[in-house]
Amino acid sequence: MKKSKTLVPANAARPERKEVFAGKSTPRDAAYPLIGAHTNGGITGAVAKALEIGAQSMQIFIGSPQTWKPPHPAPADIKKFREDVARENLGPLFVHGNYLVNLATLSLENLQKSVLNLHTALRLSDAIGAEGLIFHPGSAGSAKRSEAIDRVLAAMTVVLKDYDGQCRLLMEVCAGQGQTIGDDFGELGTIIAELNYDKRIGVAWDTCHLYNAGFDVATEKGLAKTVSEFDKLVGFEWLFAVHANDSKNPLGSRKDRHENIGQGYIGEEGFRRMLHHPELRSLPWMLEVPGFDEKGPDRKNIEILHRLSA
Repeated sequence: MKKSKTLVPANAARPERKEVFAGKSTPRDAAYPLIGAHTNGGITGAVAKALEIGAQSMQIFIGSPQTWKPPHPAPADIKKFREDVARENLGPLFVHGNYLVNLATLSLENLQKSVLNLHTALRLSDAIGAEGLIFHPGSAGSAKRSEAIDRVLAAMTVVLKDYDGQCRLLMEVCAGQGQTIGDDFGELGTIIAELNYDKRIGVAWDTCHLYNAGFDVATEKGLAKTVSEFDKLVGFEWLFAVHANDSKNPLGSRKDRHENIGQGYIGEEGFRRMLHHPELRSLPWMLEVPGFDEKGPDRKNIEILHRLSA
């Protein structure tokens, strides 16, 4: 088990769980996890894909994740998307942020682009009815991590300025490759505390990222330690979604390579334990796996998660 390098300030006034839970679309006492997936096609095609594979919850891109070009969906497309999601009872809905975003970068140009992209994406995500915009905080590169975290804090403050929407800005736990921010629960807890426990923010887990960052979620003992550390340094009231991915690489590899459920190092029993854990069971679980036909999340992976959660 990796040890956290940063602790939440001792004098921080952490809010009661019920205060943070307000507005969550998923009840904490849900009988079964809401199993879904990242579905391609954006707001014009993702609903059809979700229905095809049997998804309940859903994550989408609202623009190209590999370019800085901002998305400009037509109002009519947004309206139809919201109607389709409501009609098919899909949700909760999440948006995955642009992969180029790096709030920890030393490059002023890239930092400005990242802030503008995230600023626009958060408001558009709210407009389409998403519960959260999940993003990677970024990489410190050659800089000190403490300085990189300061940049992340400043950038998130700008992104959230004058924002009063319902969609939350969710930091994704990272695999620890390079100098990425987000593989350490203490750092995430510090960011939340330094932003005064702003209820417009939160965290998303990725099971593959956790495992590669050194959190042994594949074993009973390792999962218990992971849950205990996260609750101490962050708090499960700040966790809003789980990316369900097995790992192609062994524990602590610090690589981000997803595998189909049961085909990697975490294995079916690891997922069974997580899906039945009381802190995780009521959350939306969304697949980002390669798929058994190598075409992305599929019905077979969803059926495996349903079987393991029963």
